Amino acid sequence: MPALTLHLALLPALLAAVAPDAPELKTWDGRHGIRSIKVSVVYFVPRDREPLPDWRDRVGYFARRIERFHAREFGDQSKLSAAVHPEPFRSADSTAELRAGDANRIFFRTLREVDSALEFGRDDDGAFPILLVLSDINWRPLDDFYRLSPQLDGPPEFEGNDNGGQHFPGAKSGGARATYLAGRGVGWGLVSADGWRVPYRGSDCVVYHEGVGHPIGLPHTDAADPNVMSMGQYHGWISESWVDEAQKRRLGWKPPEKPVDRARDLFSAFRALPEPTVPRPGEPVTLNLDWPEGVQLASCRVRYQTELLGPWHEVDREPGPEPPRSVSLGAFDRPTPVSYRVEATTKDGDSAELWGYFQVRTDPRTNPTPAGPLEPLATSDAEPAGEPTDLLARVDPARDAVSGEWSIRDGRLESPRQPGARIEFPGDVPDEYRLTVVAEPLDDPNGLILGQRLAGRRFLVLLDYAGSGSHASALENIDGRNVGNESTYGDSLFRKGRPATIVCDVRASGVRVAVDGHVVIDWRGDPSQLSLSDYWKTPNESLFLGAYDCRYRVHRAEVAPLE
Repeated sequence: MPALTLHLALLPALLAAVAPDAPELKTWDGRHGIRSIKVSVVYFVPRDREPLPDWRDRVGYFARRIERFHAREFGDQSKLSAAVHPEPFRSADSTAELRAGDANRIFFRTLREVDSALEFGRDDDGAFPILLVLSDINWRPLDDFYRLSPQLDGPPEFEGNDNGGQHFPGAKSGGARATYLAGRGVGWGLVSADGWRVPYRGSDCVVYHEGVGHPIGLPHTDAADPNVMSMGQYHGWISESWVDEAQKRRLGWKPPEKPVDRARDLFSAFRALPEPTVPRPGEPVTLNLDWPEGVQLASCRVRYQTELLGPWHEVDREPGPEPPRSVSLGAFDRPTPVSYRVEATTKDGDSAELWGYFQVRTDPRTNPTPAGPLEPLATSDAEPAGEPTDLLARVDPARDAVSGEWSIRDGRLESPRQPGARIEFPGDVPDEYRLTVVAEPLDDPNGLILGQRLAGRRFLVLLDYAGSGSHASALENIDGRNVGNESTYGDSLFRKGRPATIVCDVRASGVRVAVDGHVVIDWRGDPSQLSLSDYWKTPNESLFLGAYDCRYRVHRAEVAPLE
């Protein structure tokens, strides 16, 4: 396993060794000891995206928060250390490849890739291991800074938890997953972009809930209160939450003789909330700060940003003998999201850190919109109604090739370089379906053909056909017309030696095709308008793959029924 950078906890109780006479805490099922827990925190980036410039600050913040919270809740009975992988984990898959399927599928695909690459498991020190992945993407397109999701028709829609102007994590395109793998004695957790990249109040609750709670077996509690395994993420920061006492006792925890005085504990008492909650453009904004009684500060630093990839602006303030009760952020001249962070250190060496978020709006009901485009919408809102079928596992070149010498090497299908090469995928075709293909041109790109079927009509998707010095893609045929019909997209799509992900949604209402997350064909019409030319016909009515004067290596081909 590569070296990990350890973020030391700030509490002496966490830094100290676990007391030898401390009770033996165990996972929810009693199978594995959790007197010591090691969380390996990994920042996960698809191969077609760039890491956040300040990712270390953001990931490190959550590592420190869950360490501090666990130390307060369990004292010396269970020690948690959160170690951050020193570099972003670059996935072998693109955003579109990772998103193929539902939220559960993206969870297992992501965690299996990281687990395998890091050879994750229990170390010699005996600590209970948890793999916590903070992903750079959501499982569907969503701008997590503006909290907007693109729509097929019309303007983007707000998608988040906005309770009276206070923003908490929670978006249907976001989502988080976790599991306790009892047989291996490890835990897995995944928090998607909406749950952590922009730290809304309560995001740290999500990271602990999915990154520690569920991985050691904790279920949701029956009590609908702000404990961390219930409604904590919708109430406030993790410092305002707690672990349910009945759950702690089930793990083997015993109440300490002297519990933490939360009213005097800096971690527990410190808060930083904006006033007004939803400011208007030009209206002064103040951060109101709550401190434990008698605290003496050595330093207090306040910063904010109005762009996720933009700079952090330092807030000037006059130092004084007393902890500041408020800090002015000034006024913002336009509607915008705002992230802020406050870091404080006391004279006795303790420290506190909070990140938060609010939106400046012209009207409380109207969210700001970015000047640039949102993340492109790759597929329709339709969800697969069943598990995908692996078409490569079905195909036999000796039996199914219609034209040309096709081959399978290392589980990947390769086409010949000739006009009109094609091979069928045997088996039934769902009435409405999503076809996902990952294909790599081995020559200068030319036509990739995906043969389709809808309502008894056959047709094909032609991608990146090179003719007369230009490239074009289209459905063939529509009302008897091929390239040049209403579905035509006139630009190149592929690059030699680089795999591309193609997602085709075939519905009774139309056909949508996306390449690497960009919609290139979005045709609406009646299936009776579609037809297949004699040149591309195959003996059976199944799906097929074709290539025109270009060798393609197909890494994946799957079909799944749509709801």
